Parts: sequence; structure tokens; C-alpha cells
Amino acid sequence: MTNELPLNGKRILVLEDDFYLAKDAAALLTQAGAEVIGPFGIAADANTVCGAGDLDGAIVDINLGNGPSFDFAQALDDRKVPFVFVTGYDAGIIPDAFAHIERLEKPLRRGELVAVVARVIG
Repeated sequence: MTNELPLNGKRILVLEDDFYLAKDAAALLTQAGAEVIGPFGIAADANTVCGAGDLDGAIVDINLGNGPSFDFAQALDDRKVPFVFVTGYDAGIIPDAFAHIERLEKPLRRGELVAVVARVIG
């Protein structure tokens, strides 16, 4: 019987502009066995990394300081990288094109992030 961690060996990108939320999310993902890429506070930095290597998944904040933006989410979707929105916004702000994307509300509940990311990336 093995005690495999739910995200063992998975490369998960964290895009979140709130320092404390980003650090907490990264720590939770790392404890679950993930290799965390980031965290990044701006999409431009994350985009560079996203285009340079394989990712198994990502968590993406919708608002990185300038209001809602879905450009990075679209880039992930185009690359077929599964991701989860982490946001304070309600579901109504999310465009129909992303209606199928799982959304977690801030503040995150401890066990919820890992469980949802593991499910989404399969």
C-alpha cells in the first residue's frame, strides 16, 4: 500500500497577485506533492513560463489588479492546460466560454484547493 500524494509529480502554475494567498496556495500544492511553478503576480511573467514548458495544470486569479481579465485563461485553454479559477468574483463575471471551468471562491478552504486541482487535472 502506497501513500501517494494527490498531486505527486504534477507541475502546477500559480497565478495570484495577493502575496499571502499565492504563498498559501503554493504551500498547499507543494504539500500535496506538486511542483509549483511560480507563484506569479502578473500574467506576463506566467505567460513566458507557460509557453516554455509542460504544465499539468494551473490556478488562475481572474483579477490581477486591473479588473477581470481572461487572456491568460484563454492562453491556457488554447494549450489544453487544465486550470481552476480562484477568485472573489461570483460566477456571473465569467464569460460563457469558460463556464465549464471550476471556480473556487476566496478565501480558499484548506482541503478544497488540492481536491479540486487533483480532480481537474485528472
